[in-house]
Amino acid sequence: MKYQSKKIGEVASVKGGKRLPKGMVVIDEPTPHPYLRVVDFSDHGIDRSNIKYIDDEAFEKIRRYTISCSDIYISIAGTIGRVGIVPEDLSGANLTENAAKITNIIENVDHRYLMYFLRGPVGQGEIANRTGGTSQPKLALYKIADIDFPCPPRNIQTKTAEILSAYDDLIENNRRRIQLLEQAARLLYKEWFVHLRFPGHEHTKIIDGVPEGWEKKPLGTIAPLKYGKALKNDDRVPGPFPVYGSSGIVGTHTKALVHGPTIIVGRKGNVGSVYWSPDDCHPIDTVYYIDSELCSFFLYYALQQMTFISTDVAVPGLNRDFAHSRSLLVADQKILRLFEETVSPLHQQMELLKRQNTSLAKARDILLPKLMSGEVAA
Repeated sequence: MKYQSKKIGEVASVKGGKRLPKGMVVIDEPTPHPYLRVVDFSDHGIDRSNIKYIDDEAFEKIRRYTISCSDIYISIAGTIGRVGIVPEDLSGANLTENAAKITNIIENVDHRYLMYFLRGPVGQGEIANRTGGTSQPKLALYKIADIDFPCPPRNIQTKTAEILSAYDDLIENNRRRIQLLEQAARLLYKEWFVHLRFPGHEHTKIIDGVPEGWEKKPLGTIAPLKYGKALKNDDRVPGPFPVYGSSGIVGTHTKALVHGPTIIVGRKGNVGSVYWSPDDCHPIDTVYYIDSELCSFFLYYALQQMTFISTDVAVPGLNRDFAHSRSLLVADQKILRLFEETVSPLHQQMELLKRQNTSLAKARDILLPKLMSGEVAA
């Protein structure tokens, strides 16, 4: 069944976000005013790991540029075409000038349905076709309003959205379980190697913060950092191997640069970010990586605790010599082996849940265009 087509501008308004006033900055300390940036938009919604805030004074100047949980956000600069809905607890957050909101959506259109259309292959194609071909492409608001979408009766829209959101709910539940497992491993690392409450600590002599049998070593003597290799977007061929930048996985490719497991460390951009890749992958030139045979879960969590920002470096970025000079407290082999044996099952569970999420996302993405076209009845 072919559904009637409508333009987004016929059923809603498209409004832009707002740049912070000159002299005002985002802050890490939570306030009643979250400020959502494109970097906070992810494939599953809002990434809460590094949300920024603004103070009351800044909010008063841009208070008209907020987004509601009944709106749809869409990134219009930088990584263009990220689409989603903010959760209820972030309703009223301020929105960056690099994003727009689809708001005032009429009652006959389910905002979740419209969001899924824009996330799907047809919607993403419409967005790509309307993005300017300049060196700094941007998606104009009027071009969003001009996008056509299939508009079945409201009850079919709602059923479609509920079917697709059931997949997303399962994915989100798995994602939360992954976060809890990683948090458990991170807390265990802190308990043993930061607070020094490791098994047998009661009977171990500790001198100047170093337990007997342990030693402090420069990172460079334990696990030298190697440079990733540039791989431009135009040169990437989608394939089985994840491509890592300083913000995490940024795509896939048909060839891997390094064998897994490996640890990736942000060199430029998100400096000092740390990622664990259990599989072969391609780290690009904004990151370092550590050879597979030197990787361990101990090292992965230790790197997350290290301070990699040097005030002496004029150019932002992680200097390798500086990173190699950072001191790391290394336990004896018995404790290190016990930590690996304890944490390894947690990571195995995480990888299983990630694979489940990949399968769920693929099933959802196959179903989405069929539901939108009416090929499969909702």
